[in-house]
Amino acid sequence: MSVTPEVAPSEDASSAAPASSSAPAFDVEAVRAQFPALQQEVHPGKPLVYLDSAATALKPQVVIDAVTEAYAKDCANVHRAVHALSQRATAKFEGARDSVRRFLNAEKREEIIFVRGCTEGINLVAQSWGRANLGPGDEILLTELEHHSNIVPWQLVAEEKGAKVVVVPMTDAGEITVEAFRAKLSERTKLAAFTHVSNALGTILPVAELTRLAHDAGAKVLVDGAQGVVHQRVDVRALDADFYVFSGHKLYAPSGIGVLYGKEALLEAMPPWQGGGDMIDRVTFEGSSWNDLPYKYEAGTPAIAQAIGLGAAIEWLEGLDWDGMIAHETAVLEHGAARLGELERLTLRGTAPEKASVLGFTLEGIHPTDAGTILDAQGVAIRTGHHCAQPVMDHFGVTATARASLGVYNTNEDIDALVSGLKKVESMFG
Repeated sequence: MSVTPEVAPSEDASSAAPASSSAPAFDVEAVRAQFPALQQEVHPGKPLVYLDSAATALKPQVVIDAVTEAYAKDCANVHRAVHALSQRATAKFEGARDSVRRFLNAEKREEIIFVRGCTEGINLVAQSWGRANLGPGDEILLTELEHHSNIVPWQLVAEEKGAKVVVVPMTDAGEITVEAFRAKLSERTKLAAFTHVSNALGTILPVAELTRLAHDAGAKVLVDGAQGVVHQRVDVRALDADFYVFSGHKLYAPSGIGVLYGKEALLEAMPPWQGGGDMIDRVTFEGSSWNDLPYKYEAGTPAIAQAIGLGAAIEWLEGLDWDGMIAHETAVLEHGAARLGELERLTLRGTAPEKASVLGFTLEGIHPTDAGTILDAQGVAIRTGHHCAQPVMDHFGVTATARASLGVYNTNEDIDALVSGLKKVESMFG
């Protein structure tokens, strides 16, 4: 299993994120101490073992403090006033945009659009770019691994425009092969949209190669980076995807904030999706004109404190030893796969050689919800259900799985607690 970065950093060192070699060596205990949620018992005598970071990550104190200060001291709208609170809020809000640009190594800050989350970012592209560029007979290429958020928006716009959704099948290991992807591309493919890392299985897709193939076929590319950007360096210029989206709450930032990166020329050509304050240049009853990027796509009062929290989370992450963090997460993931292999009734779902952060599994004769409930009583938090990836469940012929997912703060001891709890689950079901 591996969480090796998909693409190498850009040669433009002046604009790339800070090198991890300048950060102190990765110390998981020091990291854990920065997360207040881990300093609690969720049931009497049961300290929290949090293995649900693929759903939402816990927040370090520095992020909590940034959000608190935004409300306590700088509680004002941005871009719209000359008083001190608004000026401070605006500076922090736009500073967060600069942090995101640096984190992704985007060329320009104008390419960074704040949205509510990954879902809204995908919907924005589907409704703006999709409506303007798709027509009867055109094809949108997805993979069988996709989250519902990267399926339903394309179905909606395809139905409206007379286009067709085409699906690249996955293997039983949960992989999307280059050969299978190439076989589904055609001259009718106008857009390929695929996940960077599967939220249900943890599979890392070969996104750079898939992007090259799609571009060679004349298609645009959107990458759902909700799980990818958390566990590896992402350089959007080296990757060359036309759009890249992610959510803040999976990146140790608040909920309600996310990012759509788009190439400047595409964003300039696309029509606005939502109308209202801040996305306008001038409004009359006879017609309106639009603001410059990135504000053209940021109608209304934005999630100000949440964006500031995202900036704080990125600055915190950039202070970590990323090579050490990746190595640590890989070791815990491999320890988890080995320990779960001890359980006779357990089947691991998703065994691709290139994986990150996720251990999905089923237990013969035991519903995942029952397993999750018993584990919770032991203080172990996992996710059970279809994980908004019902086509993945259908592939395996199940309605749900249990999923343990890792964050920067997890340890082998967390995995051991999970396995101990699962052994108790098995014993309760004979």
